[in-house]
Amino acid sequence: MRPILTEDIITLRGPVLAGMSDDQFFEFCQQHPELRIERSAQHEILIMSPTGSRSGKRNARLNGQLYIWWTQHQDLGEIFDSNSGFTLPDGAVLSPDASWVSAAKWNALTPEQQDKFAPVCPEFVVELKSSSDSPKTLQAKMLDWLRNGAQLAWLLVPETETAYIYRPGQSEPEVVHGFDIALSGEDVLPGFRLELRELR
Repeated sequence: MRPILTEDIITLRGPVLAGMSDDQFFEFCQQHPELRIERSAQHEILIMSPTGSRSGKRNARLNGQLYIWWTQHQDLGEIFDSNSGFTLPDGAVLSPDASWVSAAKWNALTPEQQDKFAPVCPEFVVELKSSSDSPKTLQAKMLDWLRNGAQLAWLLVPETETAYIYRPGQSEPEVVHGFDIALSGEDVLPGFRLELRELR
């Protein structure tokens, strides 16, 4: 097992990790609840530093706004916070800061699948950059979400008050400057509007 330290992530690689099953990886994560752990499509284990308090505050406000929308649209699907991991079609296990899965996808899963890292890609995901996150790493992650089936993905950068909106079929994300506006959930989350000013 060879640890590789980048700006924001410790990456563990090796034949043992490459052969780890989905259930074994889930158990590994349960044994280390104090860590933020994801897995790449190549079965590398990615260990990230915990977020600071300001990022936690912003994430709570982000999920709070999504929850308020969900209370009026519960029949459409389920929402998830940053503690939720998803096993994507390419084998990666990622945890967005906020996400939504349609009722059709969620209800097609067994209770056992729902209890672990559900084998489904959320249609909507949000990544909220913290001070310890690398922009390059997050931008690559957004493309991973799209490749695996996300229909709308937002990368929010409070430090520069910039939002990057990713949609399938677009070569580059739409860039929105300034947090004095609200982002629309478009056709994916009808009626949802995220007030960016609350994330300052």
